[in-house]
Amino acid sequence: MAPTPHWTQFYTPGVPADIVPPREPLPRLIEHAARAASRDIATDFFGRTTTYQDLGDQVARAAEGLRHLGVRAGDRVAIILPNCPQHVVAFYAVLRLGAIVVEHNPLYTARELRHMFEDHAARIAICWDVAAAKLREQPEDVVLDHLVSVNLLDAFPWLKRQALRLPLPGLRATRAKLTAKVSGVTTWRKLLRHRPLAADHPVPGVRDLAVIQYTSGTTGLPKGAMLTHENLLSNALQARAWLHGIEPRREVVYSVLPMFHAFGMTLALTLGVLVQARIVLFPTFDARMVVTTAQRIPPTVLGGVPPIFHVIAAMAKRKHVSLSSARFCVCGAMSLSAETAAAWEAETGVPLIEGYGMTEASPVIAGNPVGPTRRSGTVGLPFPGTDVRVVDLADPTRDVAPGERGELLARGPQVFCGYWNRPEETEGTLLPGGWLRTGDIVTVDADGYITIVDRVKELIIVGGFNVSPTEVEAILRGHPDVTDAAVVGLPLPLGGERVAAAILPREVGVCDPESLRRYCAERLTAYKVPKVIVEVDDLPTSMLGKVVRAQVRDKLIAAQAGAHTR
Repeated sequence: MAPTPHWTQFYTPGVPADIVPPREPLPRLIEHAARAASRDIATDFFGRTTTYQDLGDQVARAAEGLRHLGVRAGDRVAIILPNCPQHVVAFYAVLRLGAIVVEHNPLYTARELRHMFEDHAARIAICWDVAAAKLREQPEDVVLDHLVSVNLLDAFPWLKRQALRLPLPGLRATRAKLTAKVSGVTTWRKLLRHRPLAADHPVPGVRDLAVIQYTSGTTGLPKGAMLTHENLLSNALQARAWLHGIEPRREVVYSVLPMFHAFGMTLALTLGVLVQARIVLFPTFDARMVVTTAQRIPPTVLGGVPPIFHVIAAMAKRKHVSLSSARFCVCGAMSLSAETAAAWEAETGVPLIEGYGMTEASPVIAGNPVGPTRRSGTVGLPFPGTDVRVVDLADPTRDVAPGERGELLARGPQVFCGYWNRPEETEGTLLPGGWLRTGDIVTVDADGYITIVDRVKELIIVGGFNVSPTEVEAILRGHPDVTDAAVVGLPLPLGGERVAAAILPREVGVCDPESLRRYCAERLTAYKVPKVIVEVDDLPTSMLGKVVRAQVRDKLIAAQAGAHTR
């Protein structure tokens, strides 16, 4: 039996050193909740609520509907939805059949979706009807057998639904065009008209693949991280243990982060259902909407990225709304500035707990304790059942001395099983013994607290989302006026970064930044479009001729600082 890690002495009292491994797959969470909390509210969408009993019934009906469409164990089913009740049902209905959920950002462009659909080859998609036209734009080699079209208005309260029906003619035109592209189009309403799936229908194994979550990983184009039922449920169990004092059937979880994001998925779809919480769903982040909702149903669990907490605190102060009900406020996906943490705590009286993770770890690896042993400036301690090492940047087999900088490796039941169709990338990321290379440069102090120093990877973190420089550079090089480009992240005062591009033009002065931004916006999601575009005479390269992005970043930061002092 392995010794208890020394850092557990700094855990919040009552938090265990390890968790009991899950023995059941994720769909059992819904079944347990439908029995134990049948009359309790499961989802709240603009005030329209669904009980856990109704949620369980909808999951069973949707699963039967998908089975009639041909979904079988091991099939990939694409979900392209914002946060909404249908998303919760679709997620668990797919898993109940033993099929694999593939999450997508509904704001992705047709081009971005194409790469993923070519990779995972899902033949069935459950899609927000507003985003469905992007599937119609796919080339002939991306073929769907069935598309389930979801109208978000169906989930709204009746009065709001009537007020929002005005733009429907445009949506009807979209659906008509879509029918010509996809052989089988059905609506979410029709899917739920099926009788419930037979109770004795086989359930997946706990180690079966549950979700493919696309991430840029450490480099390159997005890759599908393969997460098992065990991975995802383990991380939910770890989070429940970490948030010591969280009460089953009594929590109100605000689902502000998108559920197609790893952090949002775990907070709402797995942890929220595990503790049978009331999950309040926000289809998009709007601070005014969050604060207004808090007056109706105050949150007890709130997760987000630093800018979200900063904006909510400012809005709550302006509107004189108390957020002191939020006992557990968890911040992740980017560094938390002292200013944001102080502003949140001053406004709410509730500490902001910083955590750390990555999609490949379902996603949480470490977190600050909920209590007096929290250490600002660090991302805290490894989660229960999680082990970490700090290794030499040039040799991941060699541990560095305590306190020295090195790459963080992590191991635990939440660590993924590899990248879909990417055996070489998997081999480079998962080391022998199950160690995950995080690509982050850290120091770990004598007590086990982790501090992020830098990133080996050159990903840019925008609002908690990963932006691959390689992907944006490829788009820019496709512009007729651009010879080469280097894309980097420039730090923002409140944490996170904005995308910046250094452009080597074909001719001096021909590149118009606004025109380049429009060009990128037609091909990339909005958060990937460079906010700063600078024309340069040359790009610094290594001896091998590779552009050194770190030097580009330093020059742009220096130029920015010089402009501010003039």
